[in-house]
Amino acid sequence: QITFGSIFLGNVPVHEEVHRCAGQIHGYKGCVRDFQVNNKELFIIDEAIGGRNVENCNVPICDYHPCLNGGTCTSDAENWFCECPKLYSGKLCQFATCNENPCGNGATCFPKSKRDAVCLCPYGRSGILCSDAINISRPSFSGTDVFGYTSFLAYSTIPNITFYYEFRLKFQLANHHSALEDNLIFFTGQKGQGLNGDDFLVLGLHNGRVVYSYNLGSGTATIISKPLDLTLDIHVIHLGRYLQKGWLKVDDQKNKTVTSPGRLVGLNVFSQFYLGGYHEYTPELLPKGSRFNNSFQGCIFDVQVRTSKNQEFKSPGTPEGHPNSGRSVGQCKDSPCSLIKCRNGGKCIEGGSTVYCDCLTGWKGAFCTETVSVCEPEHDPPHLCKQGGTCVPLPNGYTCHCPLGTTGTYCEQG
Repeated sequence: QITFGSIFLGNVPVHEEVHRCAGQIHGYKGCVRDFQVNNKELFIIDEAIGGRNVENCNVPICDYHPCLNGGTCTSDAENWFCECPKLYSGKLCQFATCNENPCGNGATCFPKSKRDAVCLCPYGRSGILCSDAINISRPSFSGTDVFGYTSFLAYSTIPNITFYYEFRLKFQLANHHSALEDNLIFFTGQKGQGLNGDDFLVLGLHNGRVVYSYNLGSGTATIISKPLDLTLDIHVIHLGRYLQKGWLKVDDQKNKTVTSPGRLVGLNVFSQFYLGGYHEYTPELLPKGSRFNNSFQGCIFDVQVRTSKNQEFKSPGTPEGHPNSGRSVGQCKDSPCSLIKCRNGGKCIEGGSTVYCDCLTGWKGAFCTETVSVCEPEHDPPHLCKQGGTCVPLPNGYTCHCPLGTTGTYCEQG
C-alpha cells in the first residue's frame, strides 16, 4: 500500500537545489478539467489547498456543451457547473438513475435503462417521482411489473387467529385473462421444516377458480370453488375455519367444506398479512401448497376479518384499515396516466400507483422530452472513446478526454 501526501497538477513546487540536481523541470501548459481519482470527482479549484500561476482557460467551457442528460451549463469568470435534471447527478450530470435515489417518500427506485429510472411508489403515493399523495379506498393491484416487482399491501399480524377466523372480501378482475392465471389474493404464514411444518393461510385464483388453503402444521387442506362467473363485475368471498374444519363460499355458489389432515387444530402464524401480493414475491419463498405464480391483477376491497363468532367484523391493520407498507397500489378505476403526458411518441405505462413514460428510440427523460446525446450508451452508433476515456459532446460531434496514460483521438494509444 502506498500513501501520497498530496496530488500536484501542472507542476511540482521544487526548490532551486532540485533544479540543479535534476535538470530543468517544465510545468504543464494547457487546461485541466474533469479530474477524477478512482472514479471520484475532484473539483480542481474548490478542493485545492494551494497553487501558483493558475488562471481560467481562455475558452469558456460552456461553449463545449459538456453537460450530459439535458443538464444546463452555467459559467462565470472563475468557474462553471452543470444544472442537472432530477434523475441525474455529477459534475457533468453523468451519473444517472438510482446512483443517488431521485424517488421520494420511500419509493423503490429501479433503473429503467442506464440513463432513466422508474419510481415504484409506496402506499398512498403516486406520480413520476411518487410525490403526489393519493387517497385509497379501493386498492388496485397491478400484478408483477416488467421489472419483476409486485404490487402488494402488508398489514400487521392478525391476532387471535389460532382456532377460529372468518374473512369477507370483494374483488374485481382487471381482465378475464387474469382469472386464468395463478394469482395471490392474500397470504399469512411462515415456512416450517417441510410440508408438515408449514403453518399458513392463503387465498388465490387458479385456472378461473378460487383456491383456499390452510395448514395447521400437519398437512394442507384445500378447497377449490367452481369456475367464476366472468359476467359478474364484482365477486364476493366468505371463508372461515374452526379448529380443523374450513369452509368457502364464492358469489352464489354453494358452500364447500374441508377438514385438515392430522391431529393439530391451531394455526400458528407470525408474519404480516399480505394482500394482493408478497413483499419480495418469489413463489419458492412461500410454503409448499400455498404457491401462486403471480400477484393479483385488479381491485380487492372491503376486506374484513373476525376471530370469534361473538365479534364484529373489522378491517385488518393497526390502526384498523391502515397497512404497514405497500408498493404500486392505486385507487380502483383511477388512472395515473391521466395526470401526465408523454412526449415525442412515448407511451404511458401504469401499474397501480406507479407510472412512467416508455420512450421511443432516440428520446429519454421522465417525459421523453430529451434527446439521447452522442455520448450516451443508448446512442446508435455508440461513441468510440476507449480505455476509460470520457466522451464530451461538442456542437458538431464529440471529443474524448483521455485518462492518464492514454492518448489519441479516441484514447486508443497507450
